[in-house]
Amino acid sequence: MSIRFTGTACRGMVALTVAAGLALGVAGCGGGSDDDKRSKASASASKDSGSDPSAQEGQAEEPLAELKGPDGLLLQIASAKRDTGGFITVNGSLKNDSDKTLTLPAQLSGNETEVIRNGRSLGGATLVDPKGKKRYYVLRDTDGRPLTTTGITSIKSGDTVPVFMQFPAPPNETVDVSFQLPMFASGTIAITG
Repeated sequence: MSIRFTGTACRGMVALTVAAGLALGVAGCGGGSDDDKRSKASASASKDSGSDPSAQEGQAEEPLAELKGPDGLLLQIASAKRDTGGFITVNGSLKNDSDKTLTLPAQLSGNETEVIRNGRSLGGATLVDPKGKKRYYVLRDTDGRPLTTTGITSIKSGDTVPVFMQFPAPPNETVDVSFQLPMFASGTIAITG
């Protein structure tokens, strides 16, 4: 397989993933209907009965890991899913817990010249398999662009930005890996899928 074909296939997979996500988002944005009124009435009835709130009532699931970074930055990792293409997609959100707008440190892009050349990213992230004693770096396309969220330069106080990173998949028997991002505390996350 040629490098050109592999790059085209990778870009196609990323485009397909983004398109599917957008389609799901649009499908979830329906107009108000009688069903909405019934679900609100049902939700308020369950709150009144003293039951614990469920995820359907607006409560988000517990993140896999919360990593503290510099100046009040917080990275919450929501999922680390093994995909059929031989890679792992880590999804989460980057939050500014400080009382001022923060400029993201350039160190988050890592120190590889090819990645830095493509602008700000989370290209410095790695997964470490402690049992296999291997480190996995963020994947790159054929032009050297990291397969991660790019272009975030600053985050306003209290704002949250969704982020993703893609890595080569460790062996199937590897479930727990250490996630590392420069200037952030590291954390252990479980791979699903």
